Amino acid sequence: MITIFIVIAIVYLGVLVTFSLITRQKNKDSTSYFLAGSKVGSVLGIFTLAATLFSTFTMIGMPDFFRTHGVGSWIFLAFSDAAMVFGIISVGYYLRKKARRKDFRGLSGLMVQCYKNKFAGYITFVGAFIFLVPYVAIQIRGIAIFLNATFPQAMPIWGWAILIVLIVLIYSEVGGLKAIIYSDMLQGIILLLVISVIAYNCVSYFGNMENLFAKVEEVNEKLLSVPGPNGLFTTQFLIASLIAITMIPFTQPQVVTRIIIMKNYRSLFRMAIGLGIFALIIIFATLCIGMYGAVNYPDLDTAQFIHAVIITDQSNLVAAFAVLGLIAAALSTSDSQIFALGGELRSLLTGEDKKMLGITRVAIVFFAMVVFAFSLLASNELVLLARTSFTGTALMAPMIFTALFSTRKLKMVMPVFTLLSMLLFIGSLLNIIPNMVLGLRLDLMLMLLLALLGLFTYHFSPKGDLDSGKV
Repeated sequence: MITIFIVIAIVYLGVLVTFSLITRQKNKDSTSYFLAGSKVGSVLGIFTLAATLFSTFTMIGMPDFFRTHGVGSWIFLAFSDAAMVFGIISVGYYLRKKARRKDFRGLSGLMVQCYKNKFAGYITFVGAFIFLVPYVAIQIRGIAIFLNATFPQAMPIWGWAILIVLIVLIYSEVGGLKAIIYSDMLQGIILLLVISVIAYNCVSYFGNMENLFAKVEEVNEKLLSVPGPNGLFTTQFLIASLIAITMIPFTQPQVVTRIIIMKNYRSLFRMAIGLGIFALIIIFATLCIGMYGAVNYPDLDTAQFIHAVIITDQSNLVAAFAVLGLIAAALSTSDSQIFALGGELRSLLTGEDKKMLGITRVAIVFFAMVVFAFSLLASNELVLLARTSFTGTALMAPMIFTALFSTRKLKMVMPVFTLLSMLLFIGSLLNIIPNMVLGLRLDLMLMLLLALLGLFTYHFSPKGDLDSGKV
C-alpha cells in the first residue's frame, strides 16, 4: 500500500505543480489572482464548490458522526444540504446581480459599499476570520491525526500539520484562485470515487442494506432513531443546523466567491444541481461507512476507526487512494479558505494594486500560521466543530441579505447587532453565558432575532437609492 501511495502521491503533486505554474502566468492583477477571471463553467463549479464544502471532515468526521449519533445525521446533513442548494438557485441570482453592480472584490468589500461604512466590512472580515479559522484547523488536525495513526514512526501530529500548511501556502500563493479551482476538481473526483468504493465494500460485507441495518439494530437500536443514542438531534438542534448550513453560500467568503465567478446564471443553476447530487451521494456513502463502523468498531476512537475502515479493511489500491483522498481534501479546503481570507482583506484595502497584493500575500502567511496553531488545540469532534463554524458565519446572514435586497439607504443597525450576536455566541461557546435561554438554544434565538431585525430594517430604512449613492 505504501509503495502504491508514494507513486500516486508523486503524480498528484506533479499535477498540482503543473496547475500552479500554468495559472501563475495568467495572474496579471489582484482580480485575476483572487477571482480567477470570473468565467468559471458549471463542471468546474460543481467540483470546486463540492471540494470546498466536503473535505477532510467528510471522510473522517461524517462516518464517525453516523457511527456515534446514528441516522439522525442524515436529517442534519442531507436535508440541510438540499435546502442549501435551493438557496443557491433562488438567492444566487440576486447575489451575483448586486456583486457585479458593485464591482465585487470580496464579501467584506461588498458590505462596505452597501452600508457605506467600513465598519460593516470589518465586522464581516472579523466574523469570517474567527469562525473559518477553526473550520480550516479541523481539516488539518483531522488529516494529521489520521496520518500519525497510519504512519506512527514518520512524524508527530504537529509535523504532519506543518507539512500540510506549507504545501497549502506554496500552492495557493503561487497559483491563485484558478490553480485552487483546478486542484478542487481533481480532489472532488478522487473523493467521490474513493468514498463510493469504500461504501460499496462496507455494504457488501453484510450482503445488502437490509442486513446492514438489521445488524445495527441488534448492536444499538437508538442509532436508528432520533434524537440518537447521545440525544444530540433535538428539534432545536436540527432547525438551527438547517439554518446554519443553508446560509453557507452567502456568509462564507470562499463559497460566495465561487458563486460570483460563475460564467453566467445558467452555469450557476447547473452547478447547484450538480452539487446537490454530489452531496447526496457523499452523505449516503458516509452513512453506510458509519453504520458499518457502528457494528464492527463501536468502541474505537475516531482515528482508529477511520484507519480500520479505509485502510485495514480495504485493498491496497483502494487504501492508497483513500489516504491520497484525505490529504487532497485537507489541502483543498484549507487553501480555499485561507486564500478567501486573503481576498477578504484585499477587498478592504485601498491603494496601488501591486502593493496591496503584496500586503495580502503576507497576510495569507499569517492566517496560515494562526490556523496551524489552532489545529494543535482543536478537539477531535470534527463535525460538531464544523457545525459551530457554520453557525457563527450564519449569524451574518441577516446583515448580508439586508444589503443584497434593500434598495434604500442602510444604517449600521444590522452590522452592530450582528457583531453583538457573534460576541454572545462566542461567549456561549466559552461557557461564559448559558447556551440555553428560556428553553431556546442561544444560537437559534440569535438567528431569529437578527432575521426579525433585518426585516424591520428592510422595510423602515430611510428612502434613498443605495446603489447610486443618492440619499
